[in-house]
Amino acid sequence: MKVYCWILCLFLVGCTSDNRESDFQLSSIFNTSTFIDGKEAYLNSPFVTAGDRVYMVGQQDGSFKELGWHIPDEMGGVWAHPIKLLDGFQLRISNGYETLSLDNASQFRNYPFGSRQLFSLESLDITVERFQFVPQDFEGLVVQYVFKNTTNKNQHFNLRFIADVDLRPTWLGDETGLVDTPDVANFDKTTGLWVAKDRKNPWFVTYGSTYEAIGNAKYSAKYKGKGLRTVTDYNMEIPKNNEESITFFVASSLVSREDVTKKFNQLKDDYPQFLQAKKARYVGLGTKSKLTIPDKKLQEAFEWLKYNCDWLVQEVPGLGKGMTAGIPDYPWFFGVDSEYALKGYAAIGQFETVKSTIKLIDSMSKVANDNGRIIHEMSTNGAVFNKGNVNETPQFVSLIWEVYKWIGDESFLENYYPTILTGMEWIQNEKDKNQNLFPDGFGMMEIHGLDSEMIDVACYTQRAYEDTSKIASELGDSLNANKYRNLSEQLKTAINNEFWSEEDGSFADFIGTDIQALKLVDDALVRADTLNKPWSVEELKLLKEKIITTTSSDPSPFVLHHNWVVNTPMEMGIADSTKAITALNTATQYTNPFGMFVTGIDRDETAGTEISSFKGSKIFSYTGAVMTLPTGVQVIAENNYGRADKALEYLKRMTNSFSFAFPGSMYEVSPDYGMITQAWNIYGYAIPIVQQFFGIQPMASKRTITIQPKMPEEWDVASLENVQVGNNEISIYFKRVENKLELHVLEADHDWTLKILLPKGSDYESFDEVEVKTMGDNILFTSHLPETRIIVYYH
Repeated sequence: MKVYCWILCLFLVGCTSDNRESDFQLSSIFNTSTFIDGKEAYLNSPFVTAGDRVYMVGQQDGSFKELGWHIPDEMGGVWAHPIKLLDGFQLRISNGYETLSLDNASQFRNYPFGSRQLFSLESLDITVERFQFVPQDFEGLVVQYVFKNTTNKNQHFNLRFIADVDLRPTWLGDETGLVDTPDVANFDKTTGLWVAKDRKNPWFVTYGSTYEAIGNAKYSAKYKGKGLRTVTDYNMEIPKNNEESITFFVASSLVSREDVTKKFNQLKDDYPQFLQAKKARYVGLGTKSKLTIPDKKLQEAFEWLKYNCDWLVQEVPGLGKGMTAGIPDYPWFFGVDSEYALKGYAAIGQFETVKSTIKLIDSMSKVANDNGRIIHEMSTNGAVFNKGNVNETPQFVSLIWEVYKWIGDESFLENYYPTILTGMEWIQNEKDKNQNLFPDGFGMMEIHGLDSEMIDVACYTQRAYEDTSKIASELGDSLNANKYRNLSEQLKTAINNEFWSEEDGSFADFIGTDIQALKLVDDALVRADTLNKPWSVEELKLLKEKIITTTSSDPSPFVLHHNWVVNTPMEMGIADSTKAITALNTATQYTNPFGMFVTGIDRDETAGTEISSFKGSKIFSYTGAVMTLPTGVQVIAENNYGRADKALEYLKRMTNSFSFAFPGSMYEVSPDYGMITQAWNIYGYAIPIVQQFFGIQPMASKRTITIQPKMPEEWDVASLENVQVGNNEISIYFKRVENKLELHVLEADHDWTLKILLPKGSDYESFDEVEVKTMGDNILFTSHLPETRIIVYYH
């Protein structure tokens, strides 16, 4: 019989000492690390424990729900891209009279490198802790349960481990020949392991524990898909007032049964070393660009976003390694997400991820397009879903230039220069048919019909022309340097002149014809009315009337949706200061306590003052959303025009989302909707903090670092340590007391030039030998020493 009596099993093996191997206690590593506890209200929401080959998405209470919309109900569980391994697992415990499932935890605790659930089983007089982590560079998962007997008598239990196998391909698998077939599984009595396989594909998963199994069975799947369920039974004795543990190991392979068996044995033998290495890795990530400021919540958010960045890195055999966009529904590769996020990754010293992701995006763009156009979205099976929105090609250019400033490797520029030149030609020749410098086509706003001349596309193209000029100059191509410098200047002027609406105090969403605008107004009216936004309905009706009564055959700028992209002229520093300040002030109307609305017409005049959950629609949608990217763009925009205090205000709003639902992470949609971890969040933190507040402007190729701090008034004392620039590291210590500003800078490399720009004061004092000269409203201090301390006094 497949089903047997747990009570009988209980007495077959009365003592665990003969049927188990000794466990290394994961808690010895976990308990000496930083952590954040979750909220009871969010125990039924998802978490992720990740490595660069495998990650696991489950619920904080220990269960595994069917979740996600990209592959409906399949985005949770255990994944080794491009293949899913398990829909989930659970452990049941029985004393012969009562059976409980460990899927209703009373506490969730998150660590940078793993996680823990706590189960209080009062009726059984025990508590259970479940720890899990994923090794780095390895296709495996380790899960350990620790049982604590709180009584004065020995206790005997039967344990049943349930694994829900689902070896299936990721999104768009059919397009690349990855066809899902039913799974099969067999239990090896010699090894005590289950080995499961997709019937027609070499996709394997194997799992087992440190205990000897006393029984096994398999059943039909309890989740959607073509998987199956297996159960394995064990006996456990827990001495009085003592604890026992059982550890489970999961390994996978896309090659063969021999390979998966080899990986399982290595994981089982070496998991203590894997965990120690994983913790050391995250300690290292935390020390890079280490921030210390008075606002400890913001400080903690910045620290954990560095860990979030690493959670999102995936290496896919045969495809490459890179940063993925978000978990659980976007665990694959994007052009634009990378183009925002990797600027932040560079500022926190995660150079290898930056370089490998750029290599992946560039190579796959050549496969999909081969004309300089950068792809938008690609699954981990290599299928390209969208060959690229218009903004992604110019943003790639600017990413290359920004990364080059950090790493200083000329071969890096040379490698991507052909892509840059062909991409810029594609923009000019294919996407600007009327040759007015404004490319046509979709940008960041995925609203049907918004594909004319978009403000964000224009702004990112202007920056790309400027950056192409700088790259060309760096590589000695004076012809293209001059050509693109002229184009950037012309486009900057055109954006300020033609996209600006004095009446609205804002840059326009788009430039288009009256016919295009009227269709978009009608669609927006339906949206605003559906969302019960009477102020938006009234405004849109007035706009419609204006368009009809002042009909023009010429394209015109329209402020219609108040989309966040109208702030990109300030993000890129294109807007003249007068327009910029007006537009930034206008933007404050489209905020709530978490930041900027994606689409301004979705804002609510009467609400938005309460810090509460986001109520999304039943079908996944960004309608009505406040998102971290628009808010991050606003932080950068405010800083560009000398408004550090306003920038900090937006940064604090965004930080209200940190640990709101998933401890140690920040959702894509504020505060608790969409992706539970999102890559581009680092853009809105690292750029403002590292490059604007602390003012670090690297030029590694010239072994020069310029520092021009623009601190918010609240930060009288602040430090940023171990910022990597090329092969150098710098640390900055800032202090402001009454009429005195002090800056202390340390470098690891002695052969670099340090330039410090500080506001003019009545006097200054340097404790080191520096060259001093006046530059406009600043004093420039140039040092060639590894340690520089400067004090400026004000009367």
